[in-house]
Amino acid sequence: MNPELLRSLAPQVLAALVRRYGDFEACEDAVQEALLAASQQWPSSGIPDHPKGWLITTASRRRIEQWRSETARQRREESVALAEPPGPAPVGVDDTLTLLLLCCHPSLTQPSQVALTLRAVGGLTTAEIARAFLVPEATIGQRISRAKQKLRGERLTRDGGPERLAAVLQVLYLIYTEGHTASSGDELNRVELTTEAIRLVRQLSAEVPHDGEVTGLLALMLLTEARRPARVDGAGALVPLAEQDRSRWNPRLVEEGVSLITGALATAPVGPYQLQAAIAAVHDEAASAAETDWAQILTLYDLLRVVAPGPMVTLNRVVAFAQVHGPSAGLAELADAELTEHHRVDAVRAHLLELAGDAAGAREAYLAAAQRTLSLPEQEYLRSRAAGLTGS
Repeated sequence: MNPELLRSLAPQVLAALVRRYGDFEACEDAVQEALLAASQQWPSSGIPDHPKGWLITTASRRRIEQWRSETARQRREESVALAEPPGPAPVGVDDTLTLLLLCCHPSLTQPSQVALTLRAVGGLTTAEIARAFLVPEATIGQRISRAKQKLRGERLTRDGGPERLAAVLQVLYLIYTEGHTASSGDELNRVELTTEAIRLVRQLSAEVPHDGEVTGLLALMLLTEARRPARVDGAGALVPLAEQDRSRWNPRLVEEGVSLITGALATAPVGPYQLQAAIAAVHDEAASAAETDWAQILTLYDLLRVVAPGPMVTLNRVVAFAQVHGPSAGLAELADAELTEHHRVDAVRAHLLELAGDAAGAREAYLAAAQRTLSLPEQEYLRSRAAGLTGS
């Protein structure tokens, strides 16, 4: 029994039920029961010839049972009980993307849109979403619960304005980010998430080919994904960008990403995803770490800080600033930024202290970073950097 099959089918089955019955929360409960039934029955009976249809039928039956138990809605119960289970999606319609748009309904706040979509479409747990947002797990749980309540009676629709599209892009970005560097666990990458995020943004790009931010996000994902084969060594240990074997980067993805971002910057208003893609392109086009154009990267981060300010943008700009002006200047910038304590802040501080010759301070900061992250590969990497400074 392949759990990834159920994970990939879950949003499609949920979309089919919501299209027919309209109650997001009740449909999600029915889908969860169908998935549980599949996980229990398929290992012994075998995977059906049409697993998606099996799940839709099973979930539909459960949804009808739910209606029958709601005596206050007897009239509606009769009409639903007589209805046929929902058929397949119309030809050419991607149920997963349609469900994503429903989750980004304008009646929801953007944080709720993002949290609900990551849960329903991306398959992330509440804890994983909380780590992506750097907020308490209880906060995310409340957002998801309130979002489901607001979506009662809503139907699937592919309509939406700029705000809805912006929420969709943020969702896809966060799904990719969680897959690229898992926030917890013993694996650095969750390829199923990065693959799904790229697939969805490709479809979105095909539907709105002239939107610069959609193109920019696709370019950013491709340019980042191109480096994935070199991010771990043969033992599975994390390899930082400066030490990666660039011959292992995927040249096809680099070429496609550079082409996309070059075209977008020349034809569309500049946005944050385009700027991030442009930064990724500068890294990917450098023949070696030493040949990286850090001055250009710093300029791009200065622009990004104006267009889309945030703690991670500030932290990454500090790294670029240090590369251009030296580690001591970078440490001063980091101190002035007054960022909330986070393992990435500690890791940057450690790196700059190491470059500045403060081995003891660097070792302490590396260990503090290792203590804060829940990612085992990151912990091992940070501790190995600290161990390497023990005798200094």
